Amino acid sequence: MSAPPLKLSDVVRNFAPGWFASVMGSGVLSLTTLTLAVRWPTLETPAWALHYCTLLLFAALAIPWTSRWILYPQAALATLRHPVQASFYPTFSIAMLVIAAQFLAFGEQIDLALSFWWPGAALTFVLGLAVLYAMFAGEHLGLEHVTPANFIPAVGLVVVPIAGGPLTGHLAGGARDLALLVSIVALGAGTLMYLALLSLTLQRKYLANPAFGMLAPTVWVHLAPIGVIPVSLLNLAEQLPFSLPTGIVLLPGLLLWGFGVWWVAMAALLTGAAHARGVLPFALSWWGFIFPLGAFVAASLRLGRASGLAGVEWIGVGCWLLLLVLWLLTLTGTIRGVLSGALFRPHP
Repeated sequence: MSAPPLKLSDVVRNFAPGWFASVMGSGVLSLTTLTLAVRWPTLETPAWALHYCTLLLFAALAIPWTSRWILYPQAALATLRHPVQASFYPTFSIAMLVIAAQFLAFGEQIDLALSFWWPGAALTFVLGLAVLYAMFAGEHLGLEHVTPANFIPAVGLVVVPIAGGPLTGHLAGGARDLALLVSIVALGAGTLMYLALLSLTLQRKYLANPAFGMLAPTVWVHLAPIGVIPVSLLNLAEQLPFSLPTGIVLLPGLLLWGFGVWWVAMAALLTGAAHARGVLPFALSWWGFIFPLGAFVAASLRLGRASGLAGVEWIGVGCWLLLLVLWLLTLTGTIRGVLSGALFRPHP
């Protein structure tokens, strides 16, 4: 029997917080494409097109996301208390931080970048604390609920200096000091939180059943902090009131990047296993492929050029091609899911 037609109220009530992962993924694809346009100029026009599409997508998604909190606060709070879905709430503020980075890269529009970065950074702290407090204070979590999606609040924190570092250079006085402090606190908290959660997710992989099904793509989320932290370190180091030898910042970034290369292979193997077993259905979680891989591409391109290691950059180019393919597949599946209404129906 076919499902009943969806009403607009159903779309708003069931609107998943993870929708903004599509903004994050499309935004990082536009940024990495613009970076590659320096080598291949024909990529500049598609990069700008992606930039504008990402802005429109954020505006469109912000309406039901905000409306859900106003019209259906109990449903929104229930999601916040959910052991898995809650971790996707910070994707809203991370999307704002990614857009801030886009405004910097596309035309260096400082005022627009700041208008997204300040509230995005504040919301990242608020949503991250809210999500983790709900988890720490409750008794509803088990090892089976642990997935790399739990990294998302930490990912939001380490993304703060991506645009925050360069924007600090355009500020003065107290505003500059505050922006620098926010970036330092965010990067420190997010990095150590990631390391702590990394051990927990590896424990799950050793001791519990694999996260197949809708959660299978979350194995790629490991790449998000791996890719973002080196770039944030470089951006932050450029704004510190004291100088650092370039190698001191580059070496830990390259070591973390090396772990990322290894994890790309592991994530591909686990995803292939899920596909072979027929337990990789399309879901909104497929956007979990995109931003993490895009963050790794961005780190590869930045570290390759900064270190002079051509192999690092070429691995980034190869991963960008994979990113483009996965983005197209995920976008196609998302459009189908929107047209059928499947992505707006509640899941158990």
